[in-house]
Amino acid sequence: MQTGSSVNFSGHRYLRQRLVLSIISGKHVRIEKIRSEDKNPGLRDYEVSLLRLLEKVTNGTVIEISVTGTAVLLKPGVVFGGPVTHDCPLSRSIGYFLEPLIMIAPFSKKPFQLTLRGITTDDNDLSADLIRTVTLPHLQLFGVSDGLELRIKKRGAPPEGGGEVQFLCPVVKEVKTLNFIEPGRIKRIRGIAHSVRVNPQFSNRMIEASRSVLNRFIPDIYLYSDVYKGDESGKSPGYALSLLAESTTSAIHCSEAVSKPGETPEDIALLATRALLSEIRHGGCVDRKHQSLVLLMMVLGSEDIGRCRMGEPSVRTSVMIDSPTYIAHIIIDRIQFLRDVKVFFGTVFNIAPADQSDPSNVELLYSCLGTGYVNVNRTLA
Repeated sequence: MQTGSSVNFSGHRYLRQRLVLSIISGKHVRIEKIRSEDKNPGLRDYEVSLLRLLEKVTNGTVIEISVTGTAVLLKPGVVFGGPVTHDCPLSRSIGYFLEPLIMIAPFSKKPFQLTLRGITTDDNDLSADLIRTVTLPHLQLFGVSDGLELRIKKRGAPPEGGGEVQFLCPVVKEVKTLNFIEPGRIKRIRGIAHSVRVNPQFSNRMIEASRSVLNRFIPDIYLYSDVYKGDESGKSPGYALSLLAESTTSAIHCSEAVSKPGETPEDIALLATRALLSEIRHGGCVDRKHQSLVLLMMVLGSEDIGRCRMGEPSVRTSVMIDSPTYIAHIIIDRIQFLRDVKVFFGTVFNIAPADQSDPSNVELLYSCLGTGYVNVNRTLA
């Protein structure tokens, strides 16, 4: 619901995307009834931490949280950027905090130099590896490239964390219009098998198990073993495998699996590998975990028609489950993002089948007229 320059919502779902849209659009947002019926009502510690982080990277932002924590009011200020350090709670990984920051970082006054400490890889959010190798290349599609970098200083596995990453992002005046409708064919697969405070052979075992499947499909495969020791290995043992496949047109698909009690390195490798094959099968020019980022940047593009071919909508998960109920929730989540975009920017997407001659093709072609968003926060040379 929209009232003047203020937007009202209910519930805790979609909190991050609504905060991001509020900051970029400059509209106030009020979110009420946050887990009001829950035994433990109100904002969680990681949500409060995200609000405090947004305060750090902006100037003049006012955040009001009700006494019960079931309502929050955000009055956005200026995205300032610059050097910022933040300790993330161990209830969520660093990826939870980085994703919304990546969306607003190009539109800051000064280049971002953000240091985050906490868990670098878990099974809930995008890992630091996937953000570095997949999220940032998706941002580069819109002309945000020079100086864009994510450095993994220390790795931190759950539950104790101890990881540290540094995110660097340049300032842009405006983002480019995207026209990406040719998915191409997969030409190479890359991956990172990392291990901390466990036998270094765990990484090699994950690589061998993954290659035993992938070698059947493509010869150009390189999986890198990344073993951390000492202070750089965080405070808890763990291991994970991150995979990405790149096409002839630079489309990227990714997957990841993280160690769990009772599962061997081979189990983790097979989970990640099968998830990657599932992502590739769903097609599109954009990884399904990054559809929201791409759709938002299309809205902020120049006043021209932007187009992108995507696979069927998805939420983030390490293993894809193709059930009717699951797909229904996926579609609802993506539709809600498009509805929120319309509320904040007034932009409506045209969505059509990518290949109308093939009924079995589930890919969709998204197109919209960019708003011509200009970064007024940018420091002029």
